[in-house]
Amino acid sequence: MWGRACFVLIAAVLFSAAALAKPNKLSPDLQKNLADRASRHSSGSTASGSMDVIVQFKHPVTASDHAKVTGRGGKLRGELKSVWGGAYTVPVSAFNDLAADPDVAYISPDRPLYSTSNGSPTPALDYHAESVNAPAAWTQGLTGSGIGVAVIDSGISSSSDLQSNNGNSGILGANFVGGLSTNANDQYGHGTHVAGIIAGTGAASHGPNYFYTFKGIAPNVNLIDLRVLDQNGVGTDSQVIQAIEAAIYLKNVLNIRVINLSLGRPVYESYTQDPLCQAVEQAWKAGIVVVVAAGNDGRDNSMNTDGYGTISAPGNDPYVITVGAMNTLGSANPAGVVPASYSSKGPTIIDHVVKPDIVAPGNSIISLYAPWLTLAQEYPGNEVPASLYQKNGNGKSGTYFMLSGTSMATPMVSGAVADMLQQNPSLTPDQVKARLMKTASKNLIPYSTATDPTTGVTYNMQADIFTVGAGYLNIQAALASTDLAPAAAGSAMSPTVTQNSQGNIVLVNGSSAIWGNTVLWGTTVVWGTSVLNGVDPSGESVLWGSSGVWGSNSLQGYTVLWGTTVLWGTSTATPDAASAVYGDN
Repeated sequence: MWGRACFVLIAAVLFSAAALAKPNKLSPDLQKNLADRASRHSSGSTASGSMDVIVQFKHPVTASDHAKVTGRGGKLRGELKSVWGGAYTVPVSAFNDLAADPDVAYISPDRPLYSTSNGSPTPALDYHAESVNAPAAWTQGLTGSGIGVAVIDSGISSSSDLQSNNGNSGILGANFVGGLSTNANDQYGHGTHVAGIIAGTGAASHGPNYFYTFKGIAPNVNLIDLRVLDQNGVGTDSQVIQAIEAAIYLKNVLNIRVINLSLGRPVYESYTQDPLCQAVEQAWKAGIVVVVAAGNDGRDNSMNTDGYGTISAPGNDPYVITVGAMNTLGSANPAGVVPASYSSKGPTIIDHVVKPDIVAPGNSIISLYAPWLTLAQEYPGNEVPASLYQKNGNGKSGTYFMLSGTSMATPMVSGAVADMLQQNPSLTPDQVKARLMKTASKNLIPYSTATDPTTGVTYNMQADIFTVGAGYLNIQAALASTDLAPAAAGSAMSPTVTQNSQGNIVLVNGSSAIWGNTVLWGTTVVWGTSVLNGVDPSGESVLWGSSGVWGSNSLQGYTVLWGTTVLWGTSTATPDAASAVYGDN
């Protein structure tokens, strides 16, 4: 579960020139690990052991590059062509020489990552499909037919609600997890739940004996099951990268147009160096829409930011569509949704990218499961009562299960993308992203609260740019849109934010981006005048002036996130504080 990977800020550990050559080639968490190992040894001794790492080179990886690692005692575990590197087991004693090699670009641990489901909700109908206007797609015959969606997760278990997918030929799959299983069948339960949100047909809840049908957003897509999480919901960077590469390789064969990544881990470096981010960018540039969970650390106040700055990787990458979670409060009316208190918020650390891009229902979502899977055993209370959807129903459902998290919100968007691509197969990933963001519902409740029934803690939420992105998923509006943004990969990259010399928080639009003030990020198009306030003298849009949402009288005062000791650093000589992540603290 995502709770096992609560966000922890790993500060860079500085080494002297004599300690390690080219320390900037080693990720901050790798440096810290090596320093900790060295401190446990007596003076003059050398740290022993080995580590699983990903080594990226400055050019497409070759056999001679692998030899640079194996020649120093390393072992190749898998080639990662999309990031110009490989996954290796490397002796600790070899990192000095390896980092000094001029062909080596960056070395980072093969980090663990987790599914992004969260908590044990109370069973109730969530009406998520109605809330995002999915029935409007179905009435048009748009069900994702012919579109391949790669679910990179814990696998997909067989279900009557999925049997009609892929023309009754079964779900195609591949396993990237070592251990007991050699197939892609789900052992954890997370991937099955995600798959049901995308593609469930509702077969097990349809007919005269049922008064509610649990149906996926795009029930006729072709599911491609790429298993990367084990029976405990844990995987590694290299496993996910290999699955992404498989999706790219099979894109034209299986018409894979969407990748769903309801998983993540903390951010340790810029997305420009992170191998996981580089892999999702390669998929995007290959023409695949990559949809990623924002993470579930919105309640994390360990850095006194009220959960801001907690977006996980690879959701921190500006290319992809990053999805946050909303709570429908058991209503089909989209006007009544509120942010889920656990949904991670932007901006991203290090790069300050505006995230999430969009939000969708993620709280108490009902979808598929199997009673023998790990999640079902860990959370028996999440089994849906048969009476919730079946006339005269008794006992627990053997088909449907309830989970919360940005993991559940992400497949809502993936399903919507499949419907859009069925309608217009020529749309590029950037055009899909732009259309979804432009048509997202903006009229959201500005302030709301949520109280944890277990701890009694009350959380304050507000529908600002770093909590809800461009707004709430509206499938009907997205399908009705004829807007065509520039098609080129990278034209819809999420912008970054910075603090200017006047102390205002402003957008920084890249030269290749389409998000000009009058196009998408303008005050009347994406955010509405109730969210964006004021204009900076430089011409850039100001996100929150003192009289705006972030005013001193709001739930989250202006000094909380943007104070001089929190995000932007204290140096007046560098007002943008590009090198400061969380200031002196």
